[in-house]
Amino acid sequence: MAKKYDLAVAYRIYPGVSKVPPVFSDDKYMLSELCLKSFKESLGSLRVKMWVLLDNCPAKYTELFRKYFDDDCLELIELPGEGNAATFNLQLHILLGQKYSEYVYFAEDDYLYLPNQLENMVEFIRADRDVDFVTPYDHLDYYTLSLHDHQRTVKAFGSRHWMTAASTCLTFLTTKATLLDSCAIFNTYVQGNSDAALWLSLTKCKMFDLATCLKYFSKDWIAYHYRLAWHWCWWQLLFGRTYKLWVPIPTSAIHMENQFLSPTINWNEYLKREAAKLANELGQQTTSTKL
Repeated sequence: MAKKYDLAVAYRIYPGVSKVPPVFSDDKYMLSELCLKSFKESLGSLRVKMWVLLDNCPAKYTELFRKYFDDDCLELIELPGEGNAATFNLQLHILLGQKYSEYVYFAEDDYLYLPNQLENMVEFIRADRDVDFVTPYDHLDYYTLSLHDHQRTVKAFGSRHWMTAASTCLTFLTTKATLLDSCAIFNTYVQGNSDAALWLSLTKCKMFDLATCLKYFSKDWIAYHYRLAWHWCWWQLLFGRTYKLWVPIPTSAIHMENQFLSPTINWNEYLKREAAKLANELGQQTTSTKL
């Protein structure tokens, strides 16, 4: 019988920089270590089984994960450069097929986490049947784009408030049962759908809104994802159940993209301090404590 864990994680990483990070913008390895270190610290007391998808990564990336996690909880999968859609597809199949945990997490390599927040996210989804998906990222778009101008549910749990949202990126928490129920929608991403559109198909936010419908054939950014959602997932929109996606306020993590840092926290100061701390630890050749 497989050993049980609190959380099963499929973590994908590649050695390129696709965005403009606020720190280590020209050093993906240092950025990766900063994010992985924060990920480990966010887990708190959780027992985690991890699959690491190393997409065209040099050997030192393998050692990076072994630095922070023990071998018995790691599955290291080396890939020859499969790309975004293919590695997401592999995440999906791994987390659906594993028998280690009911709680599953899709992780990308350029997220920085606040301490103990993944532990809090797991506690939240365990405690509330109204929670289908949880993103760690309170995206700036939630406060600036008309796509997110919709009615929300807000509730308090633990140290944060949580609000419902229309969409997020591809780093998120759910249960294996919910993932199995919705995997056909996530599979459309591999076939050419966008991440925003698949989430809109799941949450159905504004998908039957008259004002949005009138923009259907326009060049508006929202209309583009609206068309994709209807093209790829019309059956889900018309006949599928409506899922709830929840966001922590304040954020539990940020996508390391300079222009879209979450509100309410002085990220420039925080990231400068964390980057300096990591550089100092590496300079002193300090070995981090493993889980």
